[in-house]
Amino acid sequence: RTTDHDPGHRRRLSVYVADLPRALNHGLLDLYWSLPAADARIPASSDPDHPPPRDHPPYPASPLIRQYSAEYWLLRSLLGPAAPASAVVRVVADWREADVVFVPFFATLSAEMELGWGATKGAFRRKEGNGDYRRQREVVDRVTAHPAWRRSGGRDHVFVLTDPMAMWHVRAEIAPAILLVVDFGGWYKLDSKSAGGNSSKMIQHTQVSLLKDVIVPYTHLLPTLHLSENMDRPTLLYFKGAKHRHRGGLVREKLWDLMVNEPDVVMEEGFPNATGREQSIKGMRTSEFCLHPAGDTPSSCRLFDAIASLCIPVIVSDDIELPFEGMIDYTEFSIFVSVGNAMRPKWLTNYLRNISKQQKDEFRRNLAGVQHIFEYENTHQSSKVSAPEDGAVNHIWKKIHQKLPMIQEAVIREKRKPEGASIPLRCHCT
Repeated sequence: RTTDHDPGHRRRLSVYVADLPRALNHGLLDLYWSLPAADARIPASSDPDHPPPRDHPPYPASPLIRQYSAEYWLLRSLLGPAAPASAVVRVVADWREADVVFVPFFATLSAEMELGWGATKGAFRRKEGNGDYRRQREVVDRVTAHPAWRRSGGRDHVFVLTDPMAMWHVRAEIAPAILLVVDFGGWYKLDSKSAGGNSSKMIQHTQVSLLKDVIVPYTHLLPTLHLSENMDRPTLLYFKGAKHRHRGGLVREKLWDLMVNEPDVVMEEGFPNATGREQSIKGMRTSEFCLHPAGDTPSSCRLFDAIASLCIPVIVSDDIELPFEGMIDYTEFSIFVSVGNAMRPKWLTNYLRNISKQQKDEFRRNLAGVQHIFEYENTHQSSKVSAPEDGAVNHIWKKIHQKLPMIQEAVIREKRKPEGASIPLRCHCT
């Protein structure tokens, strides 16, 4: 679809930005900063955004929301002042010339505002009186009415759904699209017809797939430690977070009980407020390894905090999907341990103690070499400075570009299916 006399343009992803009201993206930020009260889910003293500081950041600083800030930085890369200079993506004015259609809805911010400031506590899943649902409905109605959606059935549209609750009520309607998610954990469902009703790992075949969707990184909450700043690390293994979680997070509780009394292991419970943040910085920077067990979903921001802190991640999450695989090899800077092995008493600590200093040094050098790949906020210091070509935003656009042949094939195949044809359900999950 990309036609341009400049050969360089053919190497870039051509993006049409869907026409949505400002109230559904940057207008939501205006509304957020005008909220009179703190987030109801946390103590008022733990909300850094309310009352808003005079020089507040462009996207919320609250850790509950900031970790999902990809939606802000991706839109900025398209419509920000530095967008025309990108060597990876270009914006086109005509949707017929686009490879993909980007939907500029801040779905995470919309969901988080309903969760933290909704009129009725615990009513998120209800549609009545739900401001987030009204916004979801408006987005879907506007986007699906456009001829660009009808051309492809939505398969070439891009939605940013980093929060597991984003677009909760309309997921089935946007399922054909390219979904940018942090993992597939929020998309699992119970299939009562398989395995006698005991399977909780069935993924709705029409919704998420590594063939069409893109795993994106969380925004790390801790500052980046450069290799030249690395100091002695007397602690073997560090973890800070909530002990009690749901679903796959039950593994975390068992691991906690197994390891809390191990020497050279620190297991701390806490929320990432100002105090917890400083504890996490100290803990991760003074530990050789940082534990990354599954929580409510298979992944968490903690993994990217560990990378920023040069703390070698120990990933105990059998169902985890990771950003930019195929572009980087996580085994070069992370330790992967099966849940089964991690549940064996003393197995994990004995395994980590047997890793040589030479191996740990190599892991840490490799960590330093990939830190930049997970950075979103390179443009934060100045609106005139573009994100580097090797940052998170451009890696996401490159990953979407890789999906194009499969997506375009699916669009063409769909055109030839006669009306009334019955298509069997197939899982295209991996």
